Amino acid sequence: MSSLTSFDLIVIGAGPGGYVCAFRAAQLGLNVALVEKRPTLGGTCLNVGCIPSKALLASSEHFVFAQKHAAEHGIKLGSVKLDLATLLQKKDAVVTKLVGGVAQLAKARKITVITGAASFVSPHTISVSPVGAPSAAPATQQLTAKNIVIATGSAPVELPFLKFDGHTVVSSDDAIAFSAVPKKLVVVGGGAIGLELGSVWARLGADVTVVEFLPKIAATYDDDIVRAFTRILQKQGLKIETGAKVTGFAKGLLTAERGPEKLAFPADKVLVAVGRRPFTDALNLAAAGVQLDDKKRIQVDAHLKTTAPGVWALGDVVAGPMLAHKAEEDGVAVAEWIAGKPGHVNWDLVPGIVYTDPEVASVGLGEDQAKAAGLAINVGKFNFAANGRAIAADATDGFVKIIADAKTDKILGAQILGRNAGELISEIVTHMEYGGSAEDLARTIHAHPTMSEAVKEAALAVSKSALHAL
Repeated sequence: MSSLTSFDLIVIGAGPGGYVCAFRAAQLGLNVALVEKRPTLGGTCLNVGCIPSKALLASSEHFVFAQKHAAEHGIKLGSVKLDLATLLQKKDAVVTKLVGGVAQLAKARKITVITGAASFVSPHTISVSPVGAPSAAPATQQLTAKNIVIATGSAPVELPFLKFDGHTVVSSDDAIAFSAVPKKLVVVGGGAIGLELGSVWARLGADVTVVEFLPKIAATYDDDIVRAFTRILQKQGLKIETGAKVTGFAKGLLTAERGPEKLAFPADKVLVAVGRRPFTDALNLAAAGVQLDDKKRIQVDAHLKTTAPGVWALGDVVAGPMLAHKAEEDGVAVAEWIAGKPGHVNWDLVPGIVYTDPEVASVGLGEDQAKAAGLAINVGKFNFAANGRAIAADATDGFVKIIADAKTDKILGAQILGRNAGELISEIVTHMEYGGSAEDLARTIHAHPTMSEAVKEAALAVSKSALHAL
């Protein structure tokens, strides 16, 4: 570690928002320190979130294909058995490769990486304390900088009557590393995290029940998307209980209420996935004069400046969707603003994705939301069942839906239920970023045969001009 204690910029937290901010600032010539309490960089996303969960999703999809679908493709495999230890090793190898890559990039950019827990002494000074065994860690040190960025991310929300014990009642951090497939897994929360990890363990043999308080799972999506999505997940074996308020867990039984109805679900594992909270614990924000809003997020202005001079905040600790790609864009913009450059983030066009199979993806306004706001819209839909590549790939579940302004044809939003929806949504985001219309998208040439042609056809359907559907 460098002996320097004074920097142009200190970034607290090395998740996607923090390390990207540090990288961009270094590119712009700033002397940067990156402080992270984990021994590895990458934050929740790379270590215990986005990346390991996607590795598990991919491996479990391969398992289901080999077990249930290979034969119909003329692939005879015989008995298919799960080797969970190897599957988890594969997941860990993916994580190790990526966090190692981030460390190499930080070193190549001459960023000073400091391992420890940060807390503010003043708006321009932080104290970094060792984490873990004191004998193996450096002494507490103070660092100063003209600008300090808070990028400490978020932590799983813990229910007061369902405290995490790391064994039976767990957060997503633990649910990526079960040593055995649970016999009965109950997932509390029907959002992206719960549905993704519920899908993983259901594919690997667990009896999975998803219990959601709201009237539908994936609650931010349109009703027609959710209805189709729910049927698909149920067909895959997930039990879905909506409108159910969880009341407790004891003696292997999770209890809930649906109005006057009393519900009970046997469980040897309970995954609580009801959301995440901004993680600002032990930062001593008051010493810097950093104020929180009414939802305990760090209060920032339109340029992500906090109420303290020279202190910035981004990603999950501020208002907006708690998504890694949103944090990355925040990080780039903050670095550019600090360096006197014209940073930019369009927070209205942050795509959201549920990485099940099929995936669900969205950007901008949904149909239900647009109608509730009284907007005059045209909607175009196209089913993957009429797409040649989807038929060839056994990926006919779902559809693309595009919402456009009825007068101007400007694309207001889109939702996709289908294989690789998270990839397909990107071109719609791009058209929206430049104010594109449904006709612009419809007249963009799409290679054939590809799943992306369903996006083109949905754009054509906005003006009732779809070519491969009536």
